[in-house]
Amino acid sequence: MENNNRFETTLEELLALLGKQSSNLDLNKISEACHFAYEILGETSWESGKPIIYHSMSVARIVATDIGLGTDPVIAALLHNVFESSSEKDELIASIPQRFGEQVSSLLDGLFKINSIDTVTISVHSENFRRLLLALSGDLRVILIKIADRLEDMRNLDGLPSDLQQKYANESSFLYAPLAHRLGIYNIKTELEDASLKYLKPDEYQNIVKKLEDSLEERKNFVSEFVKPIEAKLLTRNFKFEMKARTKSIYSIWNKMKKQRVTFEEVFDLFAIRIILDSKLEEEKSDCWQVYSIVTEEYQPNTERMRDWISIPKSNGYESLHTTVMGPHGRWVEVQIRTRRMDEVAEKGLAAHWKYKGGKSSGELDKWLAGIREMLENPSGDTNAIIEEFKTNVYDDEIFVFTPKGDLKRLPAGATILDFAYEIHSGLGDKCVGGKVNQRKVTIKHKLKNGDQVAIDTSSNQKPKIDWLDFVVTSKAKSRIKASLNEDKRREAENGKEIVKRKFKNWKIDYNEENIRLIISHFKLKSAVDLYYAVSVGQIDPLELKSIIRGTEIQEVKAKEVLGELLPKKVVENLSFDSGDDFLVIDKDLKNVIYKLAQCCNPIFGDEIFGFVTIREGIKIHREHCPNAKQMRERYPYRFIKAKWRSTKLNASFQATIHLSGSDRQGIVGDISYIIAKDVGVQMRSINVDSKNGNFEGTLRVYVNNVEHLDFLMHKLKNIKGIQHVSRGDY
Repeated sequence: MENNNRFETTLEELLALLGKQSSNLDLNKISEACHFAYEILGETSWESGKPIIYHSMSVARIVATDIGLGTDPVIAALLHNVFESSSEKDELIASIPQRFGEQVSSLLDGLFKINSIDTVTISVHSENFRRLLLALSGDLRVILIKIADRLEDMRNLDGLPSDLQQKYANESSFLYAPLAHRLGIYNIKTELEDASLKYLKPDEYQNIVKKLEDSLEERKNFVSEFVKPIEAKLLTRNFKFEMKARTKSIYSIWNKMKKQRVTFEEVFDLFAIRIILDSKLEEEKSDCWQVYSIVTEEYQPNTERMRDWISIPKSNGYESLHTTVMGPHGRWVEVQIRTRRMDEVAEKGLAAHWKYKGGKSSGELDKWLAGIREMLENPSGDTNAIIEEFKTNVYDDEIFVFTPKGDLKRLPAGATILDFAYEIHSGLGDKCVGGKVNQRKVTIKHKLKNGDQVAIDTSSNQKPKIDWLDFVVTSKAKSRIKASLNEDKRREAENGKEIVKRKFKNWKIDYNEENIRLIISHFKLKSAVDLYYAVSVGQIDPLELKSIIRGTEIQEVKAKEVLGELLPKKVVENLSFDSGDDFLVIDKDLKNVIYKLAQCCNPIFGDEIFGFVTIREGIKIHREHCPNAKQMRERYPYRFIKAKWRSTKLNASFQATIHLSGSDRQGIVGDISYIIAKDVGVQMRSINVDSKNGNFEGTLRVYVNNVEHLDFLMHKLKNIKGIQHVSRGDY
């Protein structure tokens, strides 16, 4: 009996409060829903000890009074926990449409989907969190009810264990506060942030609370001094208004202290002055601008901190004029100017927006939710990246830019011309190569500003590149670029898969899951797709796979066999080999052949050499003692082939480098030039001599016929007076 009396008293208080709040609420229907819930739940309690029915009634009060939703959402809030403890759950759910209507049933269905995910016990970096976001991106009223539910939870955390307090606080800070911000419910957003900070950073929270209490009297005196001249002028102009000081939230102060690395005393905008006008709808804009003029006549404004959300409201419906002015004693003060209607939209967000738009949702918010759904439903999307992107984009400031035809487009601050292209159409973004901003040519990385007029240039040869992800900021652009890159990767991977299959068949190796898994593990890759892609683009050589599967080192094989694995058949047919195909035979005259002399070591006829098969430049010929040989052998042993020079009497010309050093004297360069040009008939490409403190160092680049020719030249140079050291260089 006592419990029943308590319930009836609480219900009467709730209905009285709702009656004062709105005449549009059906109190009889709400009362029926309350009794229906109490019949099922009774005094069943949460872990905190609070009966579920009183929690549900508190959520319903928040939905009606703090958010301002109508009868159906209030009933859904009352019933959203009813069926968890019922043994006749299916029958009760089936009775809802007939008893309370289809709208209530639809809202409850959305809430059941969220509750079934068990949001309290999941990690914010799990796949369940992705499912939660997907469920939240449906009916906006479901999100609003769930935010109200979370606010009531945060108001009653004291009775819960510490680990659950941390879970609730983390999730509220990470998900529900950003959602409330995006939907324009700033009063709830602020309370969620402050409550989260209280449990996540209790010492820092309490420190700011104390400092705010200590400075309260000082702030009151300053506000009184600041508003007096403005109030006088507004009254003289016959404005009906209300002025109030809004202290910055504890979380906002903490966040600013962290980001700007300042102390509490250095946070200059601890509060804002809000001027709320009673204006007729058709006079709202002109009244706000008149008040702005009065404020800035009295106090010097900071033009860089002017924000006009009256001419073009935020996408969540927020309208207000913000300016920061220099107040008494040289202190900056933010002043917010808005009407009563604008203030209600600012406090209650989307629900108030609906009220003034005749029940219609916001097109921009619907578009934002559609973008969230598209991103979440992409199976290739990375969950962590999606969640982080969701949180980041929710808080972004907005800019407004125009198409060449004058159509307005909203984009987050920092958006580039490429983001704009993707905002217009995905295909336009894929082909974008730049464009014009206010008739001036710009690149795809150009960041847009408020009021820019933007035109896009395209090319049929353009396609998305991975580095685009480094500078685009919108979810739509990132999602599309990733999808295009994945498609390109898939096509490359198909080609790589065919290469692997063909090679395995030639080597008589089974193409099966076990062998592919062995290779993936060896290269520490994530999937077979990554392996096939790497093979297709040349990051992994097919010949490496043979060695990995057989578990042996690359055996010394004939040059022709190696080349047959790495080069097209027609190319190999045009090469010369010695008997047995052991060595690739290199002619002195290297014109019109598919191998080249490596510039890192400049081999000369007569040097001991080897061939190295490159991906794009055919065969490179190196000296055996090439400085890069060791590293190349360690990384790519299967690309090495034996090579030797063809014996011939024909002369050829090879570039060689000679290093000289010794004592400097007048005429030494002339002696060097004479030896090269006259004595041995060598053609000189360049000579560079540097003299310092009586010594010199020089580098010669010459053309010789063979190693013997080079040795003869070096011998002659050693005999020049003053030269102490002569050696052959690698390049």
